[in-house]
Amino acid sequence: MKTLKILSLTLVIFLGIVSGYYLIIILDARANTTDIVANALKVGENRLELKNLSENQLDMLLKVQDPNFYHHKGVDMTTPGTGVTTLSQGLVKMFYFDEFNPGIKKIKQTLIARFAFDPLTPKDTILQLFINHAYMGQRDGKPLHGFGPAAEYYFGKSFNSLSEDEYLALIAMIRAPSRFNYHSQRAENDLRVSRIKNYLAGNYIPKTNSDWLYDRE
Repeated sequence: MKTLKILSLTLVIFLGIVSGYYLIIILDARANTTDIVANALKVGENRLELKNLSENQLDMLLKVQDPNFYHHKGVDMTTPGTGVTTLSQGLVKMFYFDEFNPGIKKIKQTLIARFAFDPLTPKDTILQLFINHAYMGQRDGKPLHGFGPAAEYYFGKSFNSLSEDEYLALIAMIRAPSRFNYHSQRAENDLRVSRIKNYLAGNYIPKTNSDWLYDRE
């Protein structure tokens, strides 16, 4: 009985320490979010405004990347096809971490997205940040971020000049820029674009949260 009480007390203390640790993480993120967002809005090569995307382009982006974007609060573990990581979580990974690895940092990423970044950042601002900061592979050995620079690098034209298929080719790369790279993995990119088009046309319904490849029969 005495041993059980000691174990229970130890567990309570441990949970208290863990809870306190993550509370500090959240409070620190909330204190810095306004400055982080303001600075991120100023940075970016060939920055785009949200109005540079047509209603159809925005609709396609959200259906593929974050179909429940306007309704969740930074985290979405249930919507089929979401792929575990929302737009907010993706931006948190870039803005709040110098290096990111799965594990403990994934917990931090999720908590910051849910309790700091998303509630303190308007949805349209999140979208504008995403189109200018999404990781789109490598250019000359350096990270390539944003739809504007990606359009020029992969297609040699401005974002506003892209065809629908070219735009979808960019969307196809977002989750795995190396695997679906338009230059080095063209066949894989073309296949993913065809599957995205099939999904957008309503001919494929994702089965689970992780079904973002739209390849399950």
